[in-house]
Amino acid sequence: MFVHYDCRYFLGYKPCLFRRECEGCPHYVPFGTRILLIKLAAMGDVLRPTPLLAGLRRAYPGCHITWLTEPNAAPLLDGVAAIHRLLPYTPPNLLQLENERFDQLYCFDKEPKATALAMKIRAERKFGFGLSPYGGVMPLNQESEYTFRLGISDELKFRVNRKTYPELLYECAGLGYPGPEEYVLPDLSAEIAGAGELLRGLGVRPDELKIGLNTGAGDVFATKKWTETGYAELADRLVEELGARVLLLGGPAETERNARIRAAARHPPIDTGTSHPIRKFSGIVGNCDLVVTGDTLAMHIAIGLRVPVLGIFGPTCYQEIELYGRGALIVSDFPCSPCYLSVCPQEVTCMEATPAGAVFDAIANLLPARSRRNP
Repeated sequence: MFVHYDCRYFLGYKPCLFRRECEGCPHYVPFGTRILLIKLAAMGDVLRPTPLLAGLRRAYPGCHITWLTEPNAAPLLDGVAAIHRLLPYTPPNLLQLENERFDQLYCFDKEPKATALAMKIRAERKFGFGLSPYGGVMPLNQESEYTFRLGISDELKFRVNRKTYPELLYECAGLGYPGPEEYVLPDLSAEIAGAGELLRGLGVRPDELKIGLNTGAGDVFATKKWTETGYAELADRLVEELGARVLLLGGPAETERNARIRAAARHPPIDTGTSHPIRKFSGIVGNCDLVVTGDTLAMHIAIGLRVPVLGIFGPTCYQEIELYGRGALIVSDFPCSPCYLSVCPQEVTCMEATPAGAVFDAIANLLPARSRRNP
């Protein structure tokens, strides 16, 4: 029996999409260059390698891309046309991958479970990071050595480097960087429309200036959070001086924090909820005219949806962020910043020292003149 095992449509346990036997089938399409991309990490970080998809498709026309990610991050990538197979990180999927063979493997995580897997999976060429025989991270190719050194040299990462994250990934992949390459998200138009209905139910008209305040920053680097007092003061100025509708954004960890911010403001911001699935949350972000945030998942979603961003940066590196000309960053001038510490030893942190006035002025400069209200 003649079988095209290398056909993209072949399943083996049941007929393919076209319900044809392999011999003489006009729908036979070989895989081409088989690529595995491993990116687990935090949900926001999962979006950051998506600019590389365009480069891979240009370099390897007709390639087949498999992307392995954490189950909770998969909805952010589900539906991206450039990803031919999206696999959540589960035991059955890992077993399957260990029995496949790829032409190229790209691992952009430095966590043991990702780097160890990168070493086990069969691939002709490997890029990014793997696990050394001693249990530490190591670069898999010469082009990844610079990004590898960023992880072990604070001086290089904090003071010297000026390459953005997309630029670093293209370098790791051995591809020439063509210039700012946009994030790739699935079509979220239905989620954006649904969130628009949610906002209308909260009394927000589509034609109103909507500014989202994403108040959290995750658990790993809680020092990335700006202050509740700052958000409350900013919200009042946005209402009084710009006539904006201010939307509070966040997840379950921000429920109480957002309630305190509302209570502290003279003009309580609109609580959009903190228990939405990630795609519904993305829809809310997509309805904003601008998002104010720290170095967070919401920032990356806004970047991907082409929503202007005002980012407030202190303990993490602003240099690696690409805003594509749609926004601005407020960066701490503390000599100890960035630091990547989860707990700050300073009496006043760099984020606490960022004044609401500076954030407001930056927002006013980003907005078109027609959206401003004379004080």
